[in-house]
Amino acid sequence: MPTQEQMKSTLQAYVDGFNSGDPAAVTGLFADDAVVVDPVGNPPMEGRAAIDEFYGNAVAAGAKLSLDAPIRGSHGDRAAMAFSVNMPGMRIRVIDVMTFNDDGKIVRMEAHWGLDDIEQ
Repeated sequence: MPTQEQMKSTLQAYVDGFNSGDPAAVTGLFADDAVVVDPVGNPPMEGRAAIDEFYGNAVAAGAKLSLDAPIRGSHGDRAAMAFSVNMPGMRIRVIDVMTFNDDGKIVRMEAHWGLDDIEQ
């Protein structure tokens, strides 16, 4: 199982990848069979091709991330972060919960946000 430090470092790398405009840096943090649910309630995106497309589009849209609080670890295989997605003319306040495999790769990402969390 990955350590809290490994999980927190991976989530920081996720933020840094977005902010440097490098979708490959973000998608490289995921296992090939990972699942992304963004937001929770939407159908899951499964596998490398779907995840590459999703993050490629998000970075191309100009999304930048700013942490709203420190990244949180756990005693298990999950870590979470509260952050804002800043895009031209819009901000979305989000909490992501990531599940990790033994190799430290993200196997599941769940984004928690709703319509009330969008500011224009």
